[in-house]
Amino acid sequence: MPRSPTLAGVINLPFAEQIDFFRQKLNLPTERWDDIERAAHDRAFIVAGAMKADLLNDLREAVEKGIATGTTLKTFREDFAAIVAKHGWTGWTGEGTAAGRAWRTRVIHETNLRTSYAAGRWQQLHDPELQKRAPYWRYIHDDSVLSPRPQHKAWGDTRLTLRFDHPFWQTHFPPNGWGCRCRIVAVHAPGPDDATEPPAGWNTRGENGQLPGIDRGWDYAPGANVSTPLQDLVDRKLFNLDAPIGSALYQSLAPALLTEKTAAFGAFVDTALASMQSRGKNMVVGALAPQWVRAAQQRGIAPVTAEIMVRDQDVIHTFRNAKSDQLPLDWYKQLPMHLQSPQAVVLDTTHPRPAFLLVYDVGQQAKKLVVQIDYQVRKAGTFNVLDTGRVMNSVDIKGQLGSGYELVEGQL
Repeated sequence: MPRSPTLAGVINLPFAEQIDFFRQKLNLPTERWDDIERAAHDRAFIVAGAMKADLLNDLREAVEKGIATGTTLKTFREDFAAIVAKHGWTGWTGEGTAAGRAWRTRVIHETNLRTSYAAGRWQQLHDPELQKRAPYWRYIHDDSVLSPRPQHKAWGDTRLTLRFDHPFWQTHFPPNGWGCRCRIVAVHAPGPDDATEPPAGWNTRGENGQLPGIDRGWDYAPGANVSTPLQDLVDRKLFNLDAPIGSALYQSLAPALLTEKTAAFGAFVDTALASMQSRGKNMVVGALAPQWVRAAQQRGIAPVTAEIMVRDQDVIHTFRNAKSDQLPLDWYKQLPMHLQSPQAVVLDTTHPRPAFLLVYDVGQQAKKLVVQIDYQVRKAGTFNVLDTGRVMNSVDIKGQLGSGYELVEGQL
């Protein structure tokens, strides 16, 4: 058995924790820097305005090179210029002037380096052996900063020292804003002149919702939320995007997301069937594919969102009674996977509420799933709702092609 690391050993570990934290992030295309905030940054790599997957991936590789090998800001700026030229990326904030480009590249480079460093330190500082030896954390202000924030300087000057589990650290673990260089060190106990309580009002939010001394969106501890499910992050973002953008985003993220989402949906189904009573719960299981959205738009139908939702009441209705024509339960629990590859997709405009018919060859008879477009879900908003599985007759559907039914993809 390897020995537990000593205090010095923990602090001087090769910084694999920082690299690992950054590498587990999911590339997330965004229009604005505040499309996601706080803990979501533990799971997502973003560059505001970078909406294309290949562009974002190249930017990520340039940032990761700096984290993993210690390349300089100058090198990152050279890489950034080459990436922008390669992809023809225009319209990004700071593009127009040399000062703007210098500012933007510094923000991207330093923000990712500092937050990944902080996340790696968060993991190191939570080492059980270290916490036994040094259960207190001390706030250290970087006095080399030309324009120090008064609160940050005060926390450092008073040698603010609190236990590692004090709630202060959940919102005030540095960095606490753009360009913040503060840090934390572990100590055995507070010194005689150390402040052992945060200043009054430290957790009182102002009219703008911000905490004193904390920039907007920085009131979280980097690395403390790496276990946040990717599906939760993506679902929240999809709901705020137009259907064409949301469908393209989900398609690009699906390979990284499907295993987690499928397991979560299986648990959702089990919970619903265990009680057989609707609790008004809903779960996003996927998104309309880009070609489905385009087919709907060509018919004058503009889905509000790309998200596809399943309600617990529909799960219960599908499996309330054992029927020879119902979907196999084990198959149904894999819906997030199956939504990626239906045998055929038909757009049905024969009813007041248009729908997609997703056709699968399951068991003895072909089955169809009905995705109702822009269904108003009580207390949740407007979604594309996945209805129950039903028996279908391919001949009947073929007979209606051109008369309210349009084959979007696949064959019947």
